[in-house]
Amino acid sequence: MTNLDVFKHEMKNKDVTVIGIGVSNIPLIKYLVKLGAVVTARDEHTADVIGDVCAELENMGVTLRLGEDYLEDLSGSVIFKTPGMRYDVPELLAAKERGSKITSEMEVFFDVCPSHIIAVTGSDGKTTTTTLIHKMLTDAGYKTWLGGNIGNPLLSDAGEMAKDDWVVLELSSFQLHTMRKSPEIAVITNISPNHLDVHKDYAEYIEAKKNIMMYQKEGDILVLNLDNEETAKLVPETKGAVRTFSRRGNADVYLDGNVIKRGEVSVLGIDEIKIPGMHNVENYMAAIAAVSHLVNDDIIRNIARTFGGVEHRIELVRELDGVKYYNSSIDSSPNRTKNTLSVFSEKVVLIAGGKDKGIPFDSLGPSVAEHVKTLILIGMTSDKIKKALLKETAKTGKGKDIEIIHASSYEDAVNTARAKASPGDVVLLSPASTSYDAFKNFAERGALFKKLVNELK
Repeated sequence: MTNLDVFKHEMKNKDVTVIGIGVSNIPLIKYLVKLGAVVTARDEHTADVIGDVCAELENMGVTLRLGEDYLEDLSGSVIFKTPGMRYDVPELLAAKERGSKITSEMEVFFDVCPSHIIAVTGSDGKTTTTTLIHKMLTDAGYKTWLGGNIGNPLLSDAGEMAKDDWVVLELSSFQLHTMRKSPEIAVITNISPNHLDVHKDYAEYIEAKKNIMMYQKEGDILVLNLDNEETAKLVPETKGAVRTFSRRGNADVYLDGNVIKRGEVSVLGIDEIKIPGMHNVENYMAAIAAVSHLVNDDIIRNIARTFGGVEHRIELVRELDGVKYYNSSIDSSPNRTKNTLSVFSEKVVLIAGGKDKGIPFDSLGPSVAEHVKTLILIGMTSDKIKKALLKETAKTGKGKDIEIIHASSYEDAVNTARAKASPGDVVLLSPASTSYDAFKNFAERGALFKKLVNELK
């Protein structure tokens, strides 16, 4: 029997609880029902917030526990926790003490997947790097599957996967926190403070990221960024082969002037890369380091010339009255917004702010002072972003002419941005914060921004 056969057998008639009725867990719940499990789904939101899927699940025989007491009397032979939930929540610890097995969709997938796995993590750039790797392998003729923090949950597809297929995963620190298996090829794009509203501290966040490599074996591959202080430290810690990339040279894949090289081979000129920004040059270097033994350079160059980027990442929405409107809703940290601002030579009307992740914003001040013409703030982190700019102004005098405006809604923010922008300017949504103060996720936030921009007359 395969590991997947064992899992299917174990789930039949098993009392199973799934915590979280979100995009990633709905397919899991339906799959478990199909396997014959007796499923209880729990979520802190009520049915009116979750929507029509509640009735659909109840019709399938799923028991729902919703609202603020959703974890009360938590039980189940197996409990699948949502990725954003800490492993040491008291109710989970109590259930484990009573004999429940605590796991996640991704942990089970690693157990049952028969295919090669490439996984990407990092504080920034992981979605684009994951997408590039997937495109490179697909265009090279491999049967590939895209999942994790991007695409669809893959556990229910494991039965269709073959030994020679390639699974490409984007993994967050939440998904990695309790992981005890590592992929055949692991990529860490960079590490900087992030998600400190969930992790106890920066050290715990780093340890979670390191799980992508900690269980690798001899013959596995780890791709690391030598330009990032935290990832450069990891070179001696791996059991597998290390492939490095750097914008400064002295790496397996490196930037030599305006050319990305692998050893002495010129792979790609940076002027061939359609998506803007030096951070995307780094994403290409990471992807090249990961799959250069599987994909020829012609395929890499063709993708670079044609790939326009992932939705919600410096995405051009429209040009109106000489002003370009960009949606970069994925920018959920100060570092991401810094990278995005660096792309533009034009003056920027910036819409920023959202939920606080407990990370510092001081580093954002210089970038805002350098690139921004008008700063429109909305959400919980508004004051932190404002203070970062004022601190930079007090220190260097830069940014003193930037107008700071607090918006009451996204509609107000977009209308204000239009009023403040002049022909030749850029209006940019780059929140530097998560979306969870007002939205289900960054995609919903970006979709609203695009809708409002496209409705401008």
